[in-house]
Amino acid sequence: MMREKVAKLLEDALEENKSLFLIDLNISEDNQIRVILDGDKGVTVEDCMAISRAIEHNIDREEYDFSLEVMSSGVSEPLTLPRQYRKNLGRNLKIKTKNDEKFEGELITATEESCTLTWSAREPKPVGKGKVTVQKEATLPYKDIMEAKVMITF
Repeated sequence: MMREKVAKLLEDALEENKSLFLIDLNISEDNQIRVILDGDKGVTVEDCMAISRAIEHNIDREEYDFSLEVMSSGVSEPLTLPRQYRKNLGRNLKIKTKNDEKFEGELITATEESCTLTWSAREPKPVGKGKVTVQKEATLPYKDIMEAKVMITF
């Protein structure tokens, strides 16, 4: 009952701000509600407060004893939805696949099914000694990705 009520309030609140989207909703047995959001343009403190109020002000404290935590998905959190990949186009990602391959490169496309990375690599020359820099590209279906994180550069 509590989960359905919170999910409906959250859905209504996100409908008012279409740039925000839900990453995770977790409600523990002792009614600790944890909402993790992301947004096409990021998530502000005001966004978190608005979502928190939309939930908190519409649940009767006499009926339910609960705690509520609304937060944005942190930069260290892995990407989980195609919408998060699209939001990060042009940024560098580190991806680990389910068959233990690792890729690091710039995210150049993101569809509903897959993403494409590009990167430079040094390889031996086809003829003669030495190495040459080549452009590599890989298209990875989301179903094959175990973890994808945005690489932060300073």
